[in-house]
Amino acid sequence: MPYGATILDAEGTRLSAEEKALFQRVNPFGFILFARNIESAAQTQALCDELREAVGRDCLITVDQEGGRVQRLHPPLARQWQPALDHVQAAGEGASRAMYLRARLIAQELREVGIDSNCAPLADVASEDTHPFLQNRCYGRDLAAVVANARATADGLLDGGVVPVVKHIPGHGRASMDSHFDLPRISAPLDQLRQEDFAAFRALNDLPMGMTAHLVYEALDERPATLSPTVMQVVRKDIGFDGLIMSDDISMKALQGTATDIARDTIAAGCDVVLFCNAPLDQRTAVAEAAGEMTPAAQARAERAEAARRSPAMLDTAAAEAELSALMGGQVYG
Repeated sequence: MPYGATILDAEGTRLSAEEKALFQRVNPFGFILFARNIESAAQTQALCDELREAVGRDCLITVDQEGGRVQRLHPPLARQWQPALDHVQAAGEGASRAMYLRARLIAQELREVGIDSNCAPLADVASEDTHPFLQNRCYGRDLAAVVANARATADGLLDGGVVPVVKHIPGHGRASMDSHFDLPRISAPLDQLRQEDFAAFRALNDLPMGMTAHLVYEALDERPATLSPTVMQVVRKDIGFDGLIMSDDISMKALQGTATDIARDTIAAGCDVVLFCNAPLDQRTAVAEAAGEMTPAAQARAERAEAARRSPAMLDTAAAEAELSALMGGQVYG
């Protein structure tokens, strides 16, 4: 049976009977957790178990655990990580190794509570004009550093048994507006985008999953990237990304229209799966029905993404923490 072309969330710390019935019926590809879903290790593991039981399979459960202000697990369940750019700058020449160790430890934290995917790394190239909502979440201000640090982060997550989701494809670094509230427009010429923004994702095009950017690239289309068949063709053909493409949350204010229309347009544009968060049950139901089932191509990508999840490699936690602290001069946590 094909998976539903959605990633959905839960309202609280345990599933309601109505949520269980919905998830069983629409069979979403996977789920995403937020801080409201997380109270303790035992409770989070129990919620993950309930989500998987509802769809009758070992589905991926993801989370935004970047560090800094975009971090859903906090002490005592997880270390309080610095924002990524602060971490990179503190580590200096050892940034890539430090980002690997950080990701490997984050993966351990996630797996301990039943989570096996993380919406990271970011391959957005930051600049002085990048909006503050994204600026210090980025991994650098030049292409080579971003690629090296993003690759290290993805490797650390994968070695820890966690599937990475590279974002925000094909590049959010030029946005001077917050797409949670507004629709950024990027006026850079196509050649410049290809050489810089798109190039970061091209170098990471073998990763199993990617998340779109809600912004307009004027050189390509007047529609936001998530809703643009033209941009999705660039992602598939120019960037060469053949992993599962999930939208960023379609409830963000950058996208206009009803959630059901946006869901249909997202799938029609070429995204494999719609991410829809923070909505009442009736809206989640409507979006799941509008998105429908995955296409055969999307289903194949979904199964490859699931297959990227592997048993964690052995980790000497104390040694990893000591090495990370040495690389960063003791400035490890936020």
